[in-house]
Amino acid sequence: MSEVYQRILKTEFGQLPKKWQRYQTIDMHTGGEPLRVILSGFPEPEGSGVLAYRRLLQEKHDHLRQLLMFEPRGHADMYGCVLCPPNTEDGDFGIVFLHNEGYSTMCGHAIIAIATLAVELGWKRTTEPITTLLIDAPCGRIKAFVQVTNGEVQKVTFHGVPSFVLALDAEVEVPGLGIVRYDLAYGGAYYAYVQAALLGLELVPANYTRLIETGMAIKRAVMNSDTSIEHPFEADLSFLYGTIFIGSPVSDGVDSRNVCIFADGEVDRCPTGSGVSGRMPIHWKRKELGLGEEMEIESLIGSRFRASILKTTQYGPYEAVIPIVEGQASITGQHEFVLDPRDPFPKGFFLR
Repeated sequence: MSEVYQRILKTEFGQLPKKWQRYQTIDMHTGGEPLRVILSGFPEPEGSGVLAYRRLLQEKHDHLRQLLMFEPRGHADMYGCVLCPPNTEDGDFGIVFLHNEGYSTMCGHAIIAIATLAVELGWKRTTEPITTLLIDAPCGRIKAFVQVTNGEVQKVTFHGVPSFVLALDAEVEVPGLGIVRYDLAYGGAYYAYVQAALLGLELVPANYTRLIETGMAIKRAVMNSDTSIEHPFEADLSFLYGTIFIGSPVSDGVDSRNVCIFADGEVDRCPTGSGVSGRMPIHWKRKELGLGEEMEIESLIGSRFRASILKTTQYGPYEAVIPIVEGQASITGQHEFVLDPRDPFPKGFFLR
């Protein structure tokens, strides 16, 4: 055996130069949608509350988001989160979401994943059969329930923030598509919901590129229209996050298919937790779903979330519902990324 190969076999992590900046992460996925949980390398919060930390990252440390979301450490569809103190002492922790364009206000797949991780790593003392977590997202308090059997996480259910309809059967002119009908609803983030059949669009992986192009064209058209998108309490939440196409199911035992095109053309691999949350008030308002009635919604790759309505509530001027969303997450690895000071791409890049 050669001397060099013997040294290769003895290689241990931590041998890279100590002066290089390090970023420790745990990577996960929920229904195929990635989540990079960033545990070190980001600044400590300076202000009070999750929204203040989100603004700090946006305004002063956005290069860190680019470093870990963009190539070569990430990719155009990477998604991440960084944790911070909760808004109030009764909470467990706060969370800020990261993606290819910036910082979202709610992410259901990340809630399912981080709640799973909190139990798996012992951050939260486990109580069987249900361990409850109080998580402060930019959109507000999320209550997550982790089902645990014999010490193992089975699934996660969360109660979302008050979710409401802004418009039903609105219309917008989209270049290349003509007049497109959509519903506009909020489930922690605002989405334009479009029936794919009206566009002759089949929700299958083979249409991946077309889905991105069509979803972004609709998003831009709605944003450039005279439609007002204003959150009743927080200006930071007042923007359109994406387009969600709704279609017939492909798998047996599923009610419908959800494909979300969000941020700067990201395609959600899972059914989209906040997007499913936003569908609940739409179905409630159309009298298609009652309290306690469940829907099973699949994604572009066939992964599933179960959703229902817990109760109705008044949220500012809106009649809202509290959605319930259920899914499963898995850990895929743990990483220690580094930044070589000579690296010519410290902010990363995209080739798409």
